[in-house]
Amino acid sequence: MARMARLIVEAIMLHEGREAVLERFSHPFWFQALGGLIGMDWHSSGITTTTLAALKRGLRGAETELGLWPCGGRGKQSRRTPEELRKAGEASGFDAEGWVRASRLVAKVDNGALQDGFQIYLHGFIAAADGRWVVVQQGISNERGTARRYHWSSHELKSFVDAPHVGISCGSGPEPGAKIINLADPGSDPARELIRELVQEGPEAFLEGVRAARRAAPRLFMPARHEVRPRDIVPERLAAAFEVGAHARDFPELLLTPGLGPRTLGSLALIAETIHGRPARFRDPARFSFAHGGKDGHPFPVATKVYDETLRILREAVQKAKMGRDEQMSALQRIDEQARRFEAALAKVEVGDHTVEWHLAKERRMSHAHGGRTAHGWAPPLDRKPRATSPPDLQLPLPLKIPKS
Repeated sequence: MARMARLIVEAIMLHEGREAVLERFSHPFWFQALGGLIGMDWHSSGITTTTLAALKRGLRGAETELGLWPCGGRGKQSRRTPEELRKAGEASGFDAEGWVRASRLVAKVDNGALQDGFQIYLHGFIAAADGRWVVVQQGISNERGTARRYHWSSHELKSFVDAPHVGISCGSGPEPGAKIINLADPGSDPARELIRELVQEGPEAFLEGVRAARRAAPRLFMPARHEVRPRDIVPERLAAAFEVGAHARDFPELLLTPGLGPRTLGSLALIAETIHGRPARFRDPARFSFAHGGKDGHPFPVATKVYDETLRILREAVQKAKMGRDEQMSALQRIDEQARRFEAALAKVEVGDHTVEWHLAKERRMSHAHGGRTAHGWAPPLDRKPRATSPPDLQLPLPLKIPKS
């Protein structure tokens, strides 16, 4: 393979000159054909490693004569590229630092600016006595089990970050939905300019920007445990939702629905909040599990009868609203508004963890009657009742009376 590679290079030089050799090595189709020609599997990703190794070995000792210095390679050999380029510079009388800089930039672009899921592991740099160069490097995707080859040429290269590749070869196309970050695309100049500004301002300014972004972005940390604990819930918000249930008579639009009771109305209050509430109100998502329960039994088995009832009411409200009769949907909004008023009142008093614990005890006590069910089956009736039989005294500072609309 090494002998064949050298003969082909020499033949091209004799016929068209050194520039034609560089041009061919920068072309992915030609490079692939050469690999097949010298005896490597034509479709294998190993063509890149084998062909470059054959070229390097075949030209050994004839570099000065031909004015071509293949450098680098795979793994440890790629890290020796700068050293090999400097030796080539001494032999050719050319300032090798330009080659060294180009080598590093090419590697950084394909490994950093172009983030396509392929990690560069092979870097081949072919330097010419007149200063021109070609880079052939390859990356591998451990996830896909495929390789991708990147071809560069100094010929007509205007920028390392404006569509610099002569060609890219890959065993498979992009995965459907694959996300690629390509800062080497001409359209990425605004992003590159922003990066330059961040670098010039220094790391502290950049880190402060990151910290500010983190402060602005909502972060939700969920515990590994399954059970709901009082600290997972804003107690006055939970109490306000179920306080609405005690005022069912004030919502005649919903009372026309047979079977509506305080428990269902409490669930509707939580549903209404999910419809009308702003994102900031959802920092305690465990609270909404109190609407119907959870299939793992936390905070209590799913209250299927309550679930069916709230579904029926909500479905009816939506269907009527589509026909222009929005009295039930308006009632749901008023439920949410009233829950906010209750919440504001409850915030003025001591609403402690005992409020959450009381609701937990009550729901578990009533689970069988409410059709409680988990993934493992129906909730059995409890043999005895918990001590807590009435809600804690919240000592509200004002009578929670819903004003007539």
